[in-house]
Amino acid sequence: MKKTLLVAALAALSLVACGKKEEPKASAPAPAAAPAPAPAAAAPTPMDAAKDSAAKAMDATKDMAAKTADAAKDATGKAVEATKDAAAKSVDAAKDAAGKAVEAAKDAAKDATKKP
Repeated sequence: MKKTLLVAALAALSLVACGKKEEPKASAPAPAAAPAPAPAAAAPTPMDAAKDSAAKAMDATKDMAAKTADAAKDATGKAVEATKDAAAKSVDAAKDAAGKAVEAAKDAAKDATKKP
């Protein structure tokens, strides 16, 4: 699981690092009397972006693992029920066959005692 997280983080970091970089535009020098603008909200760093991407990948992986586990539980439950049904049918068939064999043995015994 740690390897998966590491791979996801490295993939996100490489995507961020390989993105297009904008070249600074040449602009006229700012007038000296202009007041300094208020600082804008700090842009997310590549590391923060990688962390966010890794967290999203981890959440998606957890969700898929939970769904897979649920599907496996459902399939196992259905297989157990099918096995129980098949076993019950086999037992019933064996009982019927044994009952018929007993009846046939009784009939054969009666026939053997009737003949001198």
